[in-house]
Amino acid sequence: MLSFTQVAERVEAEINQLNFDLSPQGLFEPIKYTLALGGKRIRPSLMLLACNIYDDVIDKAIKPALGMEVFHNFTLLHDDLMDQADKRRHKPTVHKKWNTNTAILSGDAMLIAAYQLIGETPAPFLNKILNLFSQTALDICCGQQYDMDFENRANVSEEEYIEMIRLKTAVLIACCLKAGAIMGGASQDDANHLYRFGNYFGLAFQLQDDLLDVYGSTEKFGKNIGGDILCNKKTFLLINALHLADKKQKKAMAFFNFPSNIFTPEEKIQTYTEIYNQLNIKHITLQRINSFYSLAIQELNRLTVAPASLLTLKNYCKLLMQREF
Repeated sequence: MLSFTQVAERVEAEINQLNFDLSPQGLFEPIKYTLALGGKRIRPSLMLLACNIYDDVIDKAIKPALGMEVFHNFTLLHDDLMDQADKRRHKPTVHKKWNTNTAILSGDAMLIAAYQLIGETPAPFLNKILNLFSQTALDICCGQQYDMDFENRANVSEEEYIEMIRLKTAVLIACCLKAGAIMGGASQDDANHLYRFGNYFGLAFQLQDDLLDVYGSTEKFGKNIGGDILCNKKTFLLINALHLADKKQKKAMAFFNFPSNIFTPEEKIQTYTEIYNQLNIKHITLQRINSFYSLAIQELNRLTVAPASLLTLKNYCKLLMQREF
């Protein structure tokens, strides 16, 4: 079994070897910039760890794992553009550093590059991996559309929100785990358990992101705090706050949704955060995070492998859930 450090170093080394020194530079330079921003490389690492549970040799899974990471960064690039976000991983977003048209076209090129890498999956697994990835990519588009739709709705339910983040975030994590398991030679049942593990873990991870957007720090989180509040995103926190708020609290939040009212971004963030504190929203969210994480671990424990072979994956996921607020 490989250690997480070995897997992480292999992923980073392979990403650094991807060649985007191509012409025209105006198309490919933003791709190089986006991948060089770093990040935790969660998805390719999970894919290789899942493969390694069943096979000591992970080389066959490298190229498709890189494709998953390139695809993930493509979604972030376009997501930042749609949200008009200024910062990603402490650096200006692509549409801010270049322009909107560049972000759209370079993102499209990243999607094509992702398919090229996934297309290098060894023949015995190619059809399954391509079908799984293509359905996942479509699911993510559905999740993004729901996310945008929710911005203009006042009555989004908690159940609708959970399904949206499952599609937008969790399914790619689940896809990577299942793909890795398939390429490692796992049984269909085990591959499906790893997919469900990824779904639950992805939900817990995204809810933690919701919390970090309010209670994190720009230095540690890599993005401006309060971005979801300023964009009127229907996060788990806001949905529960609207459900629990009294008339005075709802009126205070509604004030910031009228363009004619004068206020600063800082005032809106401060007001919403104070109301979240009054309603104990952070505790409610943490409870839901822990519930999804517990369900995820239950799926791992159903795998037909020796418990020792899961230690690296479990420890890595535990570490990811310990991001500081």
